[in-house]
Amino acid sequence: MERVEKFLKEAGTYYLATVEGDQPRVRPFGTANIFEGKLYIQTGKSKNVSKQIHANPKVEICACKGPEWLRVACTLVEDDRVEARQVMLDAYPSLQGMYSADDGNTEVFYLKDATAVFSSFTAAPETVTF
Repeated sequence: MERVEKFLKEAGTYYLATVEGDQPRVRPFGTANIFEGKLYIQTGKSKNVSKQIHANPKVEICACKGPEWLRVACTLVEDDRVEARQVMLDAYPSLQGMYSADDGNTEVFYLKDATAVFSSFTAAPETVTF
């Protein structure tokens, strides 16, 4: 899990894929933070991505860093505790202009049943689960 978090942070931007009905949806994300032994991401409840995650929490993340890429298939689980939201906002101070832990909009999800595959053109894929 720590290796996945490090890769996502070093990549800066990763892409989160959800499903809306029968249509895949992909958008850039940038938050990843470990809290209480779980890897979390953050979004806003007012966004379509939030509605898609709540309708179908199975998602996939893809990130590239130089000649390497990472794909993570998982189920997202909402953590509605203010402490979890605050830890994420503390890790990403730039978000504090748009979100606060008790604004009714900020939400965080942790990755459950995750399968992460690290790949490159020069080495065999490596799979980790958490």
